[in-house]
Amino acid sequence: MNGNLGPLAVTRLSGAEPIQTNGETVGSLGGFWSWAYSDVSNNALRGVLAEYIVAMALGAAAGTRIGWDAVDIRTSEQWSVEVKSTAYLQSWTQARPSAPSFDIEPKGSWDPETNTTSTEKRRHADVYVFCLLHHQNKLTLDPLDLGQWTFFVLPTRVLNDRHPHQKTITPSSLQRLDPLQVDFAGLAKAVALCAEDTR
Repeated sequence: MNGNLGPLAVTRLSGAEPIQTNGETVGSLGGFWSWAYSDVSNNALRGVLAEYIVAMALGAAAGTRIGWDAVDIRTSEQWSVEVKSTAYLQSWTQARPSAPSFDIEPKGSWDPETNTTSTEKRRHADVYVFCLLHHQNKLTLDPLDLGQWTFFVLPTRVLNDRHPHQKTITPSSLQRLDPLQVDFAGLAKAVALCAEDTR
């Protein structure tokens, strides 16, 4: 057995990589991705999509996502960013639109080097970006259309000052904290302003 059982070094793949058996190609990684991840309106996958959208805006999408990290995005400026998403519409049948809310619960962090979780629960990022998929017509819902999203950016210290132990927050309550409300084009500047506010 190989004695090196540390974290895997993950390299970015293209989707063209073959799935093979006995040297014969029977599929591709891109085919798997299309099969498994085409429902970008799914509430779990939508959260990962929101992280990628924010990472693109911040120029931090070149590598690969680290799902177990204490924060969602780390930028070249050494800012740490937490991304939260919510929506009115879901993939499944709905009697009415969902009541959107964002997760803001302080949490412990997991260290992949030691495989341990800290007992201290806190908010680990410098900045929170709240991504609301505001579109409310299911026939034309498209999470890949960035015009269907609204972004709210807030220094983490505001959450800690105003809602230190709160687990969730609605968009209306969030707006009472005076976040920067922007579209995709305004994300980078808004995050920079909020990040500098924490220094």
